[in-house]
Amino acid sequence: MAIIITDECINCGACEPECPNNAIYEGGVEWAIADGTDISGKYELETGTFVDVAAEQEPISDEFYYIVPDKCTECVGFHEEPQCAAVCPVDCCVDDPERRETEETLLARKERLHV
Repeated sequence: MAIIITDECINCGACEPECPNNAIYEGGVEWAIADGTDISGKYELETGTFVDVAAEQEPISDEFYYIVPDKCTECVGFHEEPQCAAVCPVDCCVDDPERRETEETLLARKERLHV
């Protein structure tokens, strides 16, 4: 499953630099698959839509930090636990109950993002 940041976020930004996939963005900031990754060309999002990896996408939240689920690997392949959750001072980086993903799925995403 991907990690989400709840509305209890205090916008401290501690989580953002810890993400090995650059999947965490400040509220209101546009995101792109290419940010912090080695990928080029087109990328298929979980919705089935193909996007240019450099194309900026709409922010998921305008109010607080957010995690792009198409880039989140829960730190699988990098660390023993999600680093955003480990450093969050208010424990608002939590499992997303609507996105259940296997370790294999998360590792495959890591491999696609970091070719």
